[in-house]
Amino acid sequence: MKILTTAFCLLLFFASKGQADSTPTLKSILIEQLKSTHGTEEWFVPVNVAVEGLTAEQANWSDKSENHSIAQLLTHLNFWNKQSLDKFKGLKPGAFSGNNKETFTKVTNVTWTAAIKEFDDIMTEWETLINSADDAKLKQWYSTIAHIGAHNAYHTGQIIYIRKMKGWWNADKGVK
Repeated sequence: MKILTTAFCLLLFFASKGQADSTPTLKSILIEQLKSTHGTEEWFVPVNVAVEGLTAEQANWSDKSENHSIAQLLTHLNFWNKQSLDKFKGLKPGAFSGNNKETFTKVTNVTWTAAIKEFDDIMTEWETLINSADDAKLKQWYSTIAHIGAHNAYHTGQIIYIRKMKGWWNADKGVK
């Protein structure tokens, strides 16, 4: 809990930099954090940029070990981001057997394009719902929402590592 509290305080500190006119709120910090892992290029490369331009064949590449492919990482993010989104909306989340390995799936040309769109749709809906949520709801959900951003960032690093290793990364997009 101390690590989460420290991380949250650092987020508050950095989010408040350059905002002399306004005090950051829980809402503004959570939205900023999600946007930075969704599609806003700031301190690090967001998921939308990390997967941009990849083919399904590239996304499915694996070193044949227990390591995940880019496609598996994105489908895993989609699964967990959607599970939490449904709970946030008061809906029953999709079925889950309890085996996290099942959340990492391969893609086809069609499902790869759909997976990228699904990530964008899920994260856009998260941002919209947080923006319209009241403080009481955000106080109940802040930890989950903060972890979504951290989880997205963690797997984005893996995606970029694979791309760099395979020579599929354009350093002009960030991460030299």
